[in-house]
Amino acid sequence: MTKLSVNINKIATLRNSRGGNTPNLLKVASDVQDFGGEGITIHPRPDERHIRYQDAYDLKSVVHTEYNIEGNPIPKFIELVLNIKPTQVTLVPDSVDAITSNSGWDTLKNKEFLQEVISEFNRNDIRTSIFVDPLEKMIEGAKETGADRIELYTEAFASEYAKGNLEAVKPYAQCAQLANELSIGVNAGHDLSLDNIKFFKENIPGLLEVSIGHALISESIYLGLENVVNMYLHKLK
Repeated sequence: MTKLSVNINKIATLRNSRGGNTPNLLKVASDVQDFGGEGITIHPRPDERHIRYQDAYDLKSVVHTEYNIEGNPIPKFIELVLNIKPTQVTLVPDSVDAITSNSGWDTLKNKEFLQEVISEFNRNDIRTSIFVDPLEKMIEGAKETGADRIELYTEAFASEYAKGNLEAVKPYAQCAQLANELSIGVNAGHDLSLDNIKFFKENIPGLLEVSIGHALISESIYLGLENVVNMYLHKLK
């Protein structure tokens, strides 16, 4: 079975756009788990434009499923993760000004750096995952870093799938198979949605976890819109 970890960054974006505490990030995280979500993912960035570093600490007492913290392992991020000790840390090579994650690690060029960071997390019993493009050499490189898992960067798949190109899943399937052979766990995320998730899951061997945020929150707004409009109309009668 593949676990669903819900990325709640967009909830924080909405909250921050108005100030105050609406929507309440901690309540959303609690509700997501009550609704059956099997994990909560956050991705704090240095400018704290959505998830704030304090949110990461506050969520520790709320998340009773799996707690996954994503980010670029700069010193401030490493300190945060070591203090909180989440279930999993996902290392993402995003630049400070990146709107969203847009590439995976070059696990060959960054091998020594990743080994150093991952060994520190491993000493603290934190599961590690590396965000990678669907290239077999990057999976092999990830194995050398000592990572427990990889997270396949699925934007290219999602983009091609939307165009009707079902062959786009093949590199991901091949990389997942290689990871299985190398005894590395397989996660996936980025632009996965209700439209493509079933097909992706059916074609990726040993898929342990998907992290979904933007699409899930957007779909939730739309699929719940009719109900909320009618609730207002009822109140106004």
